[in-house]
Amino acid sequence: MDETRIPEEVKQQRVTELDGWKLADEKFITKRYRFQDFLTGVRFVNLIAEYAEEIQHHPFISIDYKMVTLKLTSWNAGGLTELDLECARKYDSIYQSIQQK
Repeated sequence: MDETRIPEEVKQQRVTELDGWKLADEKFITKRYRFQDFLTGVRFVNLIAEYAEEIQHHPFISIDYKMVTLKLTSWNAGGLTELDLECARKYDSIYQSIQQK
């Protein structure tokens, strides 16, 4: 996966292509996911952690009862990369699959 930093002039447009993700501090994207109960949120985090470990690209994760917040950036590139955007799409997919159970 490409870890070249996304150029400033297209970054905002690329982020708006994602569902509900927001640009933060010019080098992060963040999203909050809401769950029906605490344990479903924890299951989501466990699935995120497994995927992140598999690809060796780890998000910041915050669990606040039924709310999970993810924050992504690529430290080596000094900002957002295609890998971050791909992870965001994957995390949305995991969220959709866990909500359907």
